[in-house]
Amino acid sequence: MTAALAIPAAKLALNAAGGIFSGLSDALDPARAKAKKQADEFETVFLEQVTQRLFATTEASEGPLGENGPGGGFALSQLTQQYARQLQKAGGLGLSDQILRNLLQVQEQARSAQEAAQGIANVNR
Repeated sequence: MTAALAIPAAKLALNAAGGIFSGLSDALDPARAKAKKQADEFETVFLEQVTQRLFATTEASEGPLGENGPGGGFALSQLTQQYARQLQKAGGLGLSDQILRNLLQVQEQARSAQEAAQGIANVNR
């Protein structure tokens, strides 16, 4: 194998291993898996709003989906929803990673505060 092919192959293998490890850690920690799902869903909703704005027209035109016809708005909303899901699956904008970090940080702070409150309650007994 040439060096030109070895580097992309190594990157692909590392990405696959990272994905497997991430999936295992999520399976072992249900709270993290739930937070990851919520972060991904939030990014999908954001991307849906962005794609709806991209498809919005200011003038009354028929458009490729017949937006002015019966059910045209529904068809367009379904299309933008699917575009948003595919964009998020393809990596999105990176929002879900930051949202996940923030959610986990908030959960850890809440857990620490709860443990501290329980410790104080046990001392006061």
